[in-house]
Amino acid sequence: MPLEMVRHDLTKMKVDAILNAANPELKMGGGVCGAIFQAAGAQELKRACDAIGGCPIGQAVITDGFQLPAKYIIHTPGPVWQGGSYQEADLLRASYQHSLELAENYHCESVAFSLISTGIYGYPKEEALHIAISTISQFLMDHDMLIYLVVFDRDSFGISQKLFASIHEYIDENYVEDSALTFTRRQARFVDELKESNRISEDMIKHESPLESSLFHLVEELDESFSERLLRLIDERGLTDVETYKRANLDRRLFSKIRKETGYTPKKKTAIAFAIALRLSVDETSHLLSAAGYTLSRSQKFDIIIDFFIRQGNFDIHEINEALFAFDQPLLGG
Repeated sequence: MPLEMVRHDLTKMKVDAILNAANPELKMGGGVCGAIFQAAGAQELKRACDAIGGCPIGQAVITDGFQLPAKYIIHTPGPVWQGGSYQEADLLRASYQHSLELAENYHCESVAFSLISTGIYGYPKEEALHIAISTISQFLMDHDMLIYLVVFDRDSFGISQKLFASIHEYIDENYVEDSALTFTRRQARFVDELKESNRISEDMIKHESPLESSLFHLVEELDESFSERLLRLIDERGLTDVETYKRANLDRRLFSKIRKETGYTPKKKTAIAFAIALRLSVDETSHLLSAAGYTLSRSQKFDIIIDFFIRQGNFDIHEINEALFAFDQPLLGG
């Protein structure tokens, strides 16, 4: 997917470029910066940075990745947090923006970012995460690039505690164990099978036709495929293909496959991503999912979180992914 949050070691990411939250002097520091220098080869990277000479806060420069799996290292000094009254937000946004532009100039197709300024520079993690997500997602609306936002552990992540608590409460209120739903599903399946059996029998008697004929008519009455339903909804919403797959956090190639293959069946998280992109209601989402053979369940935390955001009228796929990430659930996109 174009933007994905992962728990990983930044120095081990196999991408075209990784981002170093540098200091203006481009010297070897502590934390992530120090780890990057060590993994890349401290002396080689030091010589490359010394040759550049420095970098102003909010700007970005690039060096080779040397011994890293990444081809390049993009160095950007973020702002030191001073309470928010010294243009920290503008400078942090500029750090991401200039880093992205530099990656594009060097034809990078994949970049791994860390949360800039949230270490010893003290930037509040929730605000830093919001700036990172909003700047990157806006860039991706006009560019094709795979971007990873890498955090080392849960403590490095900055989801709003208020949002986390609200979702947690919603899950507690709506979560039903699988065992509690199994009997209900069996009951429903039995009723459906009974109705279907009666329907076929009545059809055979009424038309005096063989079973094969009845099955033929049932197959003929199948609903539209997922692809057909999706494309119809896109047209009804007045959206373009590009707007749709960008909003869904999907790349062009996957959407092209869905458009070309009428019988294509996506993963559930991909189907839901389209529902979010189209701003569908819970009922409309369930209808779209049914075309791919899925449903929203009260026995899956992933589904309940999706239900929570849709009912809140919040269709920001990146904010939804932040919540899914915090609850260790699959992210939307594909």
